Amino acid sequence: MAYSISAQNFVAISDLHPNLARPSIIGVVIGKTDAKGFPDRKNIGSERYTFGFTIRDSPFHFINVNSWGREDYVKSLSESFRVGDCVIIENPLIQTKEVEKEEKFNPTTPSCYKLLLSENHSVVKICSCYEVDTKLLSLLNLPVKNPQDFYSLGDIVANGQSLDGRILNVLAAIKSVGQPKAFTTSDRRKGQRCEVKLYDETESSFSMICWDNESIQLVQSWMPRETVIFASDVRINFDKFRNCMVATVISKTIITTNPDTPEANILLNFIRESAEMLTLDEEMEDQFRESINLQTIVDVYTVELLKAKVLQNEGKSEPFYGIIFAYISTLNIDNETTKTIRNRCARCHYVVNDTTQTCSLCSSFPSSSDTPAVFPSFDLLVDLTDHSGTLHACNLSGTVAEETLGCKVQEFVALTEVQKTALKWHLLLERSKIYFKVILSPSSRTGFRASLLSCKLADPVESSQNLSGKGKPAAASASKQLQRL
Repeated sequence: MAYSISAQNFVAISDLHPNLARPSIIGVVIGKTDAKGFPDRKNIGSERYTFGFTIRDSPFHFINVNSWGREDYVKSLSESFRVGDCVIIENPLIQTKEVEKEEKFNPTTPSCYKLLLSENHSVVKICSCYEVDTKLLSLLNLPVKNPQDFYSLGDIVANGQSLDGRILNVLAAIKSVGQPKAFTTSDRRKGQRCEVKLYDETESSFSMICWDNESIQLVQSWMPRETVIFASDVRINFDKFRNCMVATVISKTIITTNPDTPEANILLNFIRESAEMLTLDEEMEDQFRESINLQTIVDVYTVELLKAKVLQNEGKSEPFYGIIFAYISTLNIDNETTKTIRNRCARCHYVVNDTTQTCSLCSSFPSSSDTPAVFPSFDLLVDLTDHSGTLHACNLSGTVAEETLGCKVQEFVALTEVQKTALKWHLLLERSKIYFKVILSPSSRTGFRASLLSCKLADPVESSQNLSGKGKPAAASASKQLQRL
């Protein structure tokens, strides 16, 4: 229940000392750990529970708070507030902290003391959001460490395993937030894990792992490509399975969301300027970096049903895959005005600038001092047609284009215009079995982007079986939705 804070006298964290009688402290919660149980040494066979949090009442003063007690009490108290809430703590026990012991697993604080909460004597109240002083709320946007004391993601990657096990500060933007994944350990304890992808001016993608419920709840509020974080005291490790460096949120970690610092504002401007570029990079990511097992794709579509599927998936970010029996109705490979081959960056596979031959994505990340090599790749837009309609401007590129055309880029460049025209007519109007991937793209004229994953001549029997009625029940309702396309 929210508590009114008017007409109360509070002791500042900077003025705390063990001889105070029944002090009341107000502050914003800037960090918090999960409630956990431990064997009770005094009562064999039973457990005591504990959790900790950190409160702040000024830019330079914050303190750790610990609660011990029965499972019901500790869990109930822990669930009553979150990071970002303002709380009043009445009558805590003020203890001098043993710095080396306390700060091994708890956030580092400037206070010489810690607060202990007793079930019988202490009270924690949640403040009404309407009565909290804005000066207190503004503390949520101030890092607890020097805002200039951080490693860039590029520095972490460059230093590699020499940083394995180190506790560092990181300033980064949010690229994506994964869904929490539940698991059960070998001793039947349940847990969950959530992976967040970070990026900055020096590195395009870097993983940060969350294992506790508090941090997982916090990250779910972050907006990809809009949120910047300052994570103090995250653990850096070398992930042997993925052969890369990763960050992990631990009990010492305090994360400041959208910090109000010059360094964070510079990064925020960078992510705003690079948002469109990173979107294009991700749309190409699967094609170049992901190996898709075509045998797992079994859904057969017509052009009409594919467009209806796009409408049904409106607002969803996940791609969908399928098979279509159609023929290529437009294939401009013998037209000098149409660009069929583009150079791509060997590092990220992004299309490089035709004039400067530089990669706009990698050049945005200064950690790469050497100019990346480029390689030529097919980059075609084709139309696909069947009895129900036409899909315009489908992407046919890379090795899929080479397999479809039956030649490598170097071989294609050596062909005469007459040979290119002959190759085009060999492929046009031949019914093919086409595996595709569709990504919703609001910036596209059609609202989606279709990419070919495979295109080979169709078996006549298989083609006729799939065109003889599969999917027809959905075609009538789909046609009504298509009027909006």
